[in-house]
Amino acid sequence: MIDLAPRDTRTSAFTRLGSQPIALTAAALLLLVTGVTSIAIWRVYTGATPEADRTVVSRQLQVRAAQASEQLVEKTRGLEATQQESIDQLQVVQDQLLTLKRLLASQQADTKRLSEQVATLTESVDGLKQSFASAQATETETPSATRRGAARRHASLRKRGKSRS
Repeated sequence: MIDLAPRDTRTSAFTRLGSQPIALTAAALLLLVTGVTSIAIWRVYTGATPEADRTVVSRQLQVRAAQASEQLVEKTRGLEATQQESIDQLQVVQDQLLTLKRLLASQQADTKRLSEQVATLTESVDGLKQSFASAQATETETPSATRRGAARRHASLRKRGKSRS
């Protein structure tokens, strides 16, 4: 009827191994020892140990981090010095600006004072011009009287000069 022979062969191989657990454990142990031994031989032959490499790499990273930290500290100090210089220069410029403002205010006050003096002088000159003009006007109105007096003096001088001779 049903042919069970091929199935029995497969199951009999697994059954045989399963029935001898010591042989199965010995084979697994042999594979494990072979793998560990091959790794150990490979490390000895190449001279590379991952632990040492990791230690070296971590030390290099620490050195780089320390160098970067020192560079940052130096740059920070440089920036602080530059900032302080800028602040000092700004204070000097502010002081100069205040001085210039004071000078400008002083000059403006002087200019205002001088402008007032010029205005006063201009008014005085105008007053003098007007008085001079009015004096000339009065002289032009009475030149005949002045001329008559001068003529009389001149005539009297002539008479005196003739009587002395």
